Amino acid sequence: MIKRSREALVVVILLGVSMIFSSGCVLFDHSRNSGPDEFGVVSRAPLAQPPDFSLRPPRAGAKRPNEVETREQARRRLFGRSVQARGIMPERDPNDSRSEGERALLFKANALDVDPSIRDAVERESGIVEEDPTFVESLLFWKPTKGQNAVVDPSSESERLRRNEALGKKPTDGSTITKKK
Repeated sequence: MIKRSREALVVVILLGVSMIFSSGCVLFDHSRNSGPDEFGVVSRAPLAQPPDFSLRPPRAGAKRPNEVETREQARRRLFGRSVQARGIMPERDPNDSRSEGERALLFKANALDVDPSIRDAVERESGIVEEDPTFVESLLFWKPTKGQNAVVDPSSESERLRRNEALGKKPTDGSTITKKK
C-alpha cells in the first residue's frame, strides 16, 4: 500500500513537472526578460497641425497618407528610388556626354541618379583629401600679421563712402583708407 502511494506520488510529481515545462512557464524560458523586438519598431511621422484647416480629420484605423510602408522604405534605401519609378528612364541631360548604350546600362544598374559628391565623401573618409590647414594654423600660430598696424582714417573713409554713394556705387567698391599708427 505504501509502495503504491509512493508510485502514485512520483507519477503525480512527474506529471506536474512535465506540465510546467510544456506550458512555457516564464521561470524556465526567460520570456519575461526579452526586450522589445528591434526589427518591429517603425518610425512614425511627427504629429503636426496641418496648414490647411479645411482638411477633414483622419478616420480611425485609416492608413496615414504621409507614412511609407516598411517594405517600400527598405526598397528605397537599397535601390535608391521607388519601385514605381524604376521602369521609366529619365530624360537625357544636355550636358551628359554618355551614349544611349551607356545610359541604358547605367539605368539597369540603378546608377544614373548617383550623388555627384560621392567621390569627395569617399576620399575625405579615407583620408586622401587634406583639408585646408589655414584655419588650424591660425589657431595654433596666433601671431599678429603685418596688416594689423594700420588704422582706418575716419575722415578720409567717410569722404570715400559719400563719394561712392553720390556716384551710385557700392560701399565696398574701392579700398579702405588707412593711416599708420
